[in-house]
Amino acid sequence: MDFSERLIESHDWATYLLVGCFIILALSKYFYPRRFHQFSLLPINNQYFFAYGKNDELNHPFNMMLFVGQIICVSIFIFLLFEVFNPTEAQNNKWLFIQICTGYSVFVLIKLSLEKIIGSIFSIDGIINEYLYQKLSYRNFFGILFFIGNLFFLYAVTPSAIALVAFGSVIVLINAISLLYSYKKKGKLILDNFFYFIVYLCAFEIAPYIILYKSLF
Repeated sequence: MDFSERLIESHDWATYLLVGCFIILALSKYFYPRRFHQFSLLPINNQYFFAYGKNDELNHPFNMMLFVGQIICVSIFIFLLFEVFNPTEAQNNKWLFIQICTGYSVFVLIKLSLEKIIGSIFSIDGIINEYLYQKLSYRNFFGILFFIGNLFFLYAVTPSAIALVAFGSVIVLINAISLLYSYKKKGKLILDNFFYFIVYLCAFEIAPYIILYKSLF
């Protein structure tokens, strides 16, 4: 019987990126073990915000590491959506992932900067910073969920339109619940300034994502 050596070598760019994300998670847990533990409990309790959400900076290394992972994982998921809903573009545009990653990064950073500017204009920096910290923390946690989802869709099953939309819808639902939690904490302030809250909600939490969706699809 003849035996032939079988070499399996992956050249999938997504594999290297996901390995990079795993390294980022490992480093964040290694350098900030207590913080990472409380962060991992975000779906269960909000002790993370009591410990770190008051005086912490958005640009803390822990936040930045997870933010990089979030950008990569969300961009990979959007790329998978393109492969299913617009396969021609995914096949013909070799720079598609770079464009998605760059566009998502710029979108998030511009949105964050505008919200901080609004906070400065109306002298509510403390409230806005606390709110942005909570949003960033939840989005970074969703980045981990996208990491798991990408592993599943890339290596376990062939992604279908229904599966991708269902997974994305669950993430959107969880995100909405997290926003409602943040709004509930500031319930009295919101009621006292309800008109401005509605304007903010439409301008910064709804319209940007509609514009992003229309731009991509």
